[in-house]
Amino acid sequence: MLSKCANPGCPVPFLYLHQGKLFRMDINSEVPAADAIPAARLLARRIEFFWLCNQCAEMVTLSYRKGVGVTAVPLSESRVSGTQADSAQASNTGTLAASTS
Repeated sequence: MLSKCANPGCPVPFLYLHQGKLFRMDINSEVPAADAIPAARLLARRIEFFWLCNQCAEMVTLSYRKGVGVTAVPLSESRVSGTQADSAQASNTGTLAASTS
């Protein structure tokens, strides 16, 4: 459940969907299979939602890094390093879908 801005340094509480920017992250992770083959792995897909307040959304975006998780990245850095290339483009509603397989 969303409770506050996803920027760790920001205490702004989440109140309304029309304020700020909502991100939808499709996160794939490997989990052990429950069958007789011990080395078998399955991909588990989970959808998580993150929110940035208006002020933070003007300065940062969210990025998923395998092994690290979702992090706030300055917009200038994400444009230069191609961080947003790892994620799908934001739709008109401000939702970002990231698939990490």
